[in-house]
Amino acid sequence: MWSSPDRPAYPHHALAAVLQIRAARLHVMLWRRANEPFAGDWALPGGPLLADETLGASVARQLASKVEVTHLAHLEQLETRSDPSRDPRGRTVATAYLGLIPADLDPALPDDTAWHPVDALPPTAFDHGSIVSSALGRLRAKLSYTNLGFALAPPTFTVAELREIYVAALGYDVTATNLQRVLLRRGVLEATGEMAPPGRAGGRPAMLYRFASPALEVTDPFAVFRPPSQRAVPAHRRPAG
Repeated sequence: MWSSPDRPAYPHHALAAVLQIRAARLHVMLWRRANEPFAGDWALPGGPLLADETLGASVARQLASKVEVTHLAHLEQLETRSDPSRDPRGRTVATAYLGLIPADLDPALPDDTAWHPVDALPPTAFDHGSIVSSALGRLRAKLSYTNLGFALAPPTFTVAELREIYVAALGYDVTATNLQRVLLRRGVLEATGEMAPPGRAGGRPAMLYRFASPALEVTDPFAVFRPPSQRAVPAHRRPAG
Protein backbone atom coordinates (compact mmCIF):
# COMPACT_ATOMS: atom_id res chain seq x y z
CA MET A 1 0.00 0.00 0.00
CA TRP A 2 1.23 3.48 -0.85
CA SER A 3 -0.48 5.00 2.17
CA SER A 4 -1.83 3.82 5.48
CA PRO A 5 -3.82 5.45 8.31
CA ASP A 6 -1.25 3.93 10.67
CA ARG A 7 1.52 6.06 9.21
CA PRO A 8 1.95 9.39 11.05
CA ALA A 9 1.70 12.67 9.19
CA TYR A 10 4.58 15.03 9.94
CA PRO A 11 4.28 18.82 9.95
CA HIS A 12 5.66 20.38 6.76
CA HIS A 13 7.16 23.88 6.82
CA ALA A 14 8.13 26.20 3.96
CA LEU A 15 11.21 28.37 4.49
CA ALA A 16 12.91 31.06 2.42
CA ALA A 17 16.58 31.99 2.23
CA VAL A 18 16.18 35.52 0.86
CA LEU A 19 19.46 37.03 -0.35
CA GLN A 20 20.38 40.58 -1.35
CA ILE A 21 23.54 42.59 -2.00
CA ARG A 22 23.74 45.35 0.60
CA ALA A 23 26.73 47.67 1.05
CA ALA A 24 28.78 45.49 -1.34
CA ARG A 25 28.19 42.30 0.73
CA LEU A 26 25.78 39.43 0.25
CA HIS A 27 23.20 39.32 3.04
CA VAL A 28 20.45 36.93 4.12
CA MET A 29 17.21 37.91 5.84
CA LEU A 30 16.73 36.36 9.29
CA TRP A 31 14.30 36.85 12.16
CA ARG A 32 15.06 36.41 15.86
CA ARG A 33 13.05 33.68 17.58
CA ALA A 34 11.23 34.73 20.75
CA ASN A 35 10.20 31.23 21.88
CA GLU A 36 11.86 27.91 22.53
CA PRO A 37 13.40 25.97 21.02
CA PHE A 38 16.35 28.19 20.06
CA ALA A 39 14.91 31.32 21.70
CA GLY A 40 17.09 34.29 20.84
CA ASP A 41 18.66 32.60 17.82
CA TRP A 42 18.06 33.71 14.25
CA ALA A 43 15.95 31.78 11.75
CA LEU A 44 14.84 31.87 8.15
CA PRO A 45 11.36 33.31 7.58
CA GLY A 46 8.68 30.72 7.00
CA GLY A 47 6.08 28.63 8.69
CA PRO A 48 3.69 25.67 8.46
CA LEU A 49 2.24 24.67 5.14
CA LEU A 50 -1.55 25.06 5.17
CA ALA A 51 -3.78 22.29 3.90
CA ASP A 52 -5.07 24.28 0.93
CA GLU A 53 -1.85 25.86 -0.40
CA THR A 54 1.20 24.91 -2.42
CA LEU A 55 4.73 25.30 -1.07
CA GLY A 56 5.38 28.29 -3.32
CA ALA A 57 2.18 29.98 -2.19
CA SER A 58 3.09 29.28 1.42
CA VAL A 59 6.49 30.96 1.05
CA ALA A 60 4.93 33.99 -0.64
CA ARG A 61 2.32 34.28 2.10
CA GLN A 62 4.88 33.99 4.89
CA LEU A 63 7.15 36.63 3.36
CA ALA A 64 4.31 39.05 2.69
CA SER A 65 2.69 38.70 6.12
CA LYS A 66 5.67 38.23 8.43
CA VAL A 67 8.47 40.27 6.93
CA GLU A 68 6.59 42.52 4.47
CA VAL A 69 8.53 41.25 1.45
CA THR A 70 6.25 41.30 -1.58
CA HIS A 71 8.72 41.69 -4.45
CA LEU A 72 11.16 38.93 -5.23
CA ALA A 73 12.97 39.09 -8.55
CA HIS A 74 13.52 35.33 -8.36
CA LEU A 75 12.17 32.45 -6.27
CA GLU A 76 13.02 28.77 -6.72
CA GLN A 77 12.77 25.63 -4.65
CA LEU A 78 16.11 24.82 -3.07
CA GLU A 79 15.88 21.59 -1.09
CA THR A 80 13.86 19.58 1.42
CA ARG A 81 15.23 18.76 4.87
CA SER A 82 13.83 15.65 6.57
CA ASP A 83 16.35 14.72 9.27
CA PRO A 84 14.21 13.30 12.10
CA SER A 85 16.29 15.19 14.68
CA ARG A 86 16.30 18.63 13.01
CA ASP A 87 13.54 19.88 15.37
CA PRO A 88 13.83 18.95 19.08
CA ARG A 89 10.02 19.22 19.48
CA GLY A 90 9.43 16.34 17.08
CA ARG A 91 9.90 15.43 13.47
CA THR A 92 9.26 18.31 11.04
CA VAL A 93 9.91 18.29 7.30
CA ALA A 94 10.99 21.62 5.80
CA THR A 95 11.22 22.66 2.16
CA ALA A 96 13.49 25.64 1.60
CA TYR A 97 13.37 28.18 -1.20
CA LEU A 98 15.97 30.57 -2.56
CA GLY A 99 14.72 34.12 -3.04
CA LEU A 100 16.59 37.10 -4.51
CA ILE A 101 15.92 40.83 -4.13
CA PRO A 102 17.56 43.45 -6.40
CA ALA A 103 20.16 45.68 -4.76
CA ASP A 104 18.19 48.90 -5.34
CA LEU A 105 15.24 47.85 -3.15
CA ASP A 106 15.00 48.24 0.62
CA PRO A 107 11.98 46.28 1.89
CA ALA A 108 10.47 47.29 5.21
CA LEU A 109 11.26 44.76 7.93
CA PRO A 110 9.69 44.33 11.37
CA ASP A 111 11.76 44.93 14.49
CA ASP A 112 12.59 41.24 14.99
CA THR A 113 13.98 40.83 11.44
CA ALA A 114 17.32 41.98 10.03
CA TRP A 115 19.83 41.45 7.24
CA HIS A 116 23.01 39.52 8.09
CA PRO A 117 26.14 38.99 5.96
CA VAL A 118 26.25 35.38 4.79
CA ASP A 119 29.94 35.20 5.72
CA ALA A 120 29.27 36.31 9.32
CA LEU A 121 26.05 34.62 10.41
CA PRO A 122 24.85 34.89 14.01
CA PRO A 123 23.78 31.74 15.92
CA THR A 124 20.99 30.15 13.86
CA ALA A 125 18.08 27.90 14.83
CA PHE A 126 17.54 24.33 13.66
CA ASP A 127 19.54 23.64 10.46
CA HIS A 128 18.98 27.10 9.01
CA GLY A 129 22.66 28.02 8.85
CA SER A 130 23.25 24.97 6.68
CA ILE A 131 20.30 25.94 4.47
CA VAL A 132 21.86 29.38 3.96
CA SER A 133 25.05 27.64 2.82
CA SER A 134 23.03 25.59 0.33
CA ALA A 135 21.36 28.76 -0.97
CA LEU A 136 24.74 30.41 -1.38
CA GLY A 137 26.05 27.41 -3.31
CA ARG A 138 23.02 27.39 -5.60
CA LEU A 139 23.32 31.12 -6.30
CA ARG A 140 27.03 30.95 -7.09
CA ALA A 141 26.57 27.97 -9.39
CA LYS A 142 23.76 29.60 -11.34
CA LEU A 143 25.66 32.87 -11.73
CA SER A 144 28.15 30.86 -13.78
CA TYR A 145 25.84 29.34 -16.35
CA THR A 146 22.65 31.45 -16.29
CA ASN A 147 21.63 35.10 -16.36
CA LEU A 148 20.56 35.03 -12.68
CA GLY A 149 22.46 38.25 -12.02
CA PHE A 150 19.32 40.08 -13.19
CA ALA A 151 17.68 39.22 -9.84
CA LEU A 152 20.46 40.89 -7.84
CA ALA A 153 21.06 44.00 -9.97
CA PRO A 154 19.05 47.22 -10.26
CA PRO A 155 17.22 47.89 -13.55
CA THR A 156 20.25 49.70 -15.05
CA PHE A 157 23.89 49.75 -14.02
CA THR A 158 27.43 50.38 -15.17
CA VAL A 159 29.82 47.48 -15.69
CA ALA A 160 31.72 48.59 -12.59
CA GLU A 161 28.53 48.45 -10.53
CA LEU A 162 27.65 45.02 -11.91
CA ARG A 163 31.16 43.77 -11.11
CA GLU A 164 30.65 44.83 -7.49
CA ILE A 165 27.45 42.77 -7.36
CA TYR A 166 29.12 39.67 -8.85
CA VAL A 167 32.13 39.97 -6.56
CA ALA A 168 29.86 40.20 -3.51
CA ALA A 169 27.77 37.22 -4.62
CA LEU A 170 30.64 34.99 -5.78
CA GLY A 171 32.93 35.78 -2.86
CA TYR A 172 36.03 36.41 -4.97
CA ASP A 173 37.33 38.99 -7.41
CA VAL A 174 36.38 39.18 -11.07
CA THR A 175 37.56 41.88 -13.43
CA ALA A 176 35.06 44.26 -14.98
CA THR A 177 36.59 43.68 -18.42
CA ASN A 178 36.23 39.90 -18.26
CA LEU A 179 32.73 40.08 -16.80
CA GLN A 180 31.59 42.46 -19.53
CA ARG A 181 33.17 40.34 -22.26
CA VAL A 182 31.61 37.09 -21.03
CA LEU A 183 28.11 38.46 -20.43
CA LEU A 184 28.00 40.40 -23.69
CA ARG A 185 29.17 37.35 -25.63
CA ARG A 186 26.37 35.29 -24.08
CA GLY A 187 23.80 37.96 -24.94
CA VAL A 188 22.99 38.51 -21.27
CA LEU A 189 23.59 42.27 -21.26
CA GLU A 190 22.45 45.02 -23.57
CA ALA A 191 23.42 48.69 -23.66
CA THR A 192 20.64 51.15 -22.83
CA GLY A 193 22.15 53.90 -24.99
CA GLU A 194 22.37 56.14 -21.93
CA MET A 195 25.32 57.21 -19.80
CA ALA A 196 25.61 57.23 -16.04
CA PRO A 197 25.87 60.65 -14.33
CA PRO A 198 29.51 61.63 -13.74
CA GLY A 199 30.91 60.87 -10.31
CA ARG A 200 32.44 63.31 -7.87
CA ALA A 201 35.86 62.82 -9.42
CA GLY A 202 34.53 63.62 -12.88
CA GLY A 203 36.00 61.63 -15.72
CA ARG A 204 34.39 60.00 -18.71
CA PRO A 205 30.74 58.96 -18.15
CA ALA A 206 30.18 55.20 -18.14
CA MET A 207 27.68 53.39 -20.34
CA LEU A 208 24.53 52.06 -18.63
CA TYR A 209 23.55 48.46 -19.25
CA ARG A 210 20.58 46.24 -18.36
CA PHE A 211 19.91 42.53 -18.45
CA ALA A 212 18.36 41.48 -21.74
CA SER A 213 15.81 39.24 -20.00
CA PRO A 214 14.18 39.51 -16.55
CA ALA A 215 13.52 35.76 -16.55
CA LEU A 216 15.91 32.92 -15.76
CA GLU A 217 17.71 31.50 -18.80
CA VAL A 218 20.56 29.01 -19.18
CA THR A 219 23.15 30.91 -21.20
CA ASP A 220 26.15 28.57 -21.09
CA PRO A 221 25.55 25.14 -19.52
CA PHE A 222 29.27 24.35 -19.29
CA ALA A 223 30.54 27.66 -17.94
CA VAL A 224 31.96 28.15 -14.46
CA PHE A 225 33.21 31.35 -12.84
CA ARG A 226 36.19 30.38 -10.73
CA PRO A 227 38.49 32.25 -8.35
CA PRO A 228 41.82 33.18 -9.97
CA SER A 229 43.66 30.43 -8.05
CA GLN A 230 41.35 27.75 -9.49
CA ARG A 231 41.47 28.78 -13.14
CA ALA A 232 43.05 26.34 -15.54
CA VAL A 233 46.78 26.74 -16.13
CA PRO A 234 47.97 26.38 -19.75
CA ALA A 235 49.84 23.11 -20.31
CA HIS A 236 53.09 24.83 -21.28
CA ARG A 237 53.08 26.65 -17.92
CA ARG A 238 52.40 23.66 -15.70
CA PRO A 239 55.27 22.35 -13.61
CA ALA A 240 56.72 19.06 -14.77
CA GLY A 241 56.45 15.95 -12.70
